[in-house]
Amino acid sequence: MTTGNKGEWSEVYVLLRLLGDKKLQPGDANLQKIPGLYYPVISITRNSTGENQLYRLDGDEVVIEENGTERRIPSMRFTENSYYLLAEIKKKKKGTFTIPKTEGFMQDIRCLSLKAGSSEKSDISVSIYDQRTGQKPVLGFSIKSQLGSPSTLLNAGRSTNFIYKIIGNLSKKDIRDINAIDTRSKVRDRLSAIYERGAALRFREQYNRTFENNLILIDSSLPEILGNLVLDFYSASNRSTLRDLTDALKIQNPLHYDIGQNHIFYEYKIKRFLTDIALGMKPATVWHGEYEVKGGYLIVTETGEIICYHIYDKNEFEDYLMNNTRLETASTSRHDFGEIYEQNGKLYFNLNLQIRFTK
Repeated sequence: MTTGNKGEWSEVYVLLRLLGDKKLQPGDANLQKIPGLYYPVISITRNSTGENQLYRLDGDEVVIEENGTERRIPSMRFTENSYYLLAEIKKKKKGTFTIPKTEGFMQDIRCLSLKAGSSEKSDISVSIYDQRTGQKPVLGFSIKSQLGSPSTLLNAGRSTNFIYKIIGNLSKKDIRDINAIDTRSKVRDRLSAIYERGAALRFREQYNRTFENNLILIDSSLPEILGNLVLDFYSASNRSTLRDLTDALKIQNPLHYDIGQNHIFYEYKIKRFLTDIALGMKPATVWHGEYEVKGGYLIVTETGEIICYHIYDKNEFEDYLMNNTRLETASTSRHDFGEIYEQNGKLYFNLNLQIRFTK
C-alpha cells in the first residue's frame, strides 16, 4: 500500500485535476483566479520512480503511451477521481495515510509514486498553449498545497544565520542572566533584555559566505537589508509577514535610500530575493542565477482549486510571494542562534532566517 501525507497526496491530486480540467488558471497576488485568463493544457509529464510518464490530451480523452501502444482514458474519469481524492485528503488529519481507491487508479494510469523522482527539480511539467504569444512552452512547476500544514519557502540552517555585534556594555552577570532566559519566546525575550540594559544590535555579516555571496549576486545591499529585516522580526512582536516587515523597513530606511520620489527600493529587492529562493536558489549552494524550476508554482488552495503562478506573469508571482509568506523562529539549539557569545573580546548574537507560507 502507498502511504503519504496531505502534501504528497496533493501532488497526485494536481495531476488528476489538471488532466480533468484541461487548463491552468493563473492567480493574482491574493490567491484568486484572474477572470477570463487561462492556459489550455496540451500535455503533462511526471517522473515516477525514475521514469517520465507523458499524459497527452486529445479532445475529451487522455492518451497514455505504454510499451509502444496508446491507451485512451476519458478525461471525466480524471475529474471524478480528483474530486474523490480531494474529499479523502480533507477527511484526514496529520500524518501519513493510504487511499486504496486512488492507488488503484494510479496503477491504471502508470502513476507509480506519490512524489516526483528525487532527481527532478520540478514536481510536474506542463505543456500549455499561451494564447497571448502563440507559443507552446513546457513549464516545470513546484506544487504547494494548503490542504496540509503550510510549507517552507526557505528552510532554516546554520547557513541562514545572521551575525550581529552587540553595541554597549554588558557585564558577565548580564550575559549569564540573558542567556538563561528560557521562555517560549526566548529569542525575543533575550533581545528585550539586551535592549533593557541599554545595549543594541548592529548587523555585522551573514554567517555563511556562500549564502552571503548568493545574496550579493542578487543585489549588493541584500545581506544588510535582510539583516535589518530579520532583526526587526525578532524585535517587534507584531510583525512576521514579509509584507509587514518590508513596509516597516521602508519607513525605517536603515540604508538611507533617497525615498523622496517613492522608489520602492526595499520591496523590489526583497521580491527578487523571494523569487530566486522560490525558483532554485539555495543558501549553502553557489547560485549562478539559473532557475531550476522553469515555470513557477501550482498552489492547491484550501478549497481544492489549483492556482498557477509562473514567470510569464512575473509581477503576479512576486506579489503572491510577498503577500503569502512570513518569518518564523526555528530551533535555536539545532541552528545555533539566539545566545550571546564572545569572540576576540567582542560580544555577538546570531539570529536565524526561516520563511514559511502563511497558508
